[in-house]
Amino acid sequence: MQATDQLSGIEALLSRYSQGGKHLVAPGPDARQIQTLTEAALRAPDHGELSPFRLCIIQGDAKLRMADLFERYARRKGKDEESCAIERDRAMRAPLTIAVIARIDAHHPVVPAHEQWICVGGAITNLLNATHMLGFSGKMLSGEKVRSPEIIAAFCDPGESLVGWISIGTPIKSGSPKSRKSTDSVISFF
Repeated sequence: MQATDQLSGIEALLSRYSQGGKHLVAPGPDARQIQTLTEAALRAPDHGELSPFRLCIIQGDAKLRMADLFERYARRKGKDEESCAIERDRAMRAPLTIAVIARIDAHHPVVPAHEQWICVGGAITNLLNATHMLGFSGKMLSGEKVRSPEIIAAFCDPGESLVGWISIGTPIKSGSPKSRKSTDSVISFF
């Protein structure tokens, strides 16, 4: 990789910030771009190509099914009508949503579970960075819904864990990263 390519890649990485569904509009990534995002996720640090995750694409009519799930979840939690409508809207906002599902083998003979979880986190990070580099924006969301038995059953096979959803689309407005901690706040020397 040439130095100019490295610098532009680093600049893109440092300029990335998350924007959720209410800040995203169409168009979202096309089929070729979704393939690129998936390839980026597969480049996460991994032992022996375990790929302890899968990505479930949610777009078009599938967003309506997810909206129904989110609304039913809110009703079971005793939320009022406005809150139920907000949950439904969350499922519909972004042009593309990707559910992240972990397949952790707790008894793997070589790769401990915590290293598999690191791979899942790396896949999410790679996918979000590639999203930004393609000119889109996105955000990872999780929360209580990932523990809902009905929502888990809709997305996961037995033995899988629902990690959350990545919302992706075109940002309504461009922005800049929020203030970050100084590098001195996270560096120490042994």
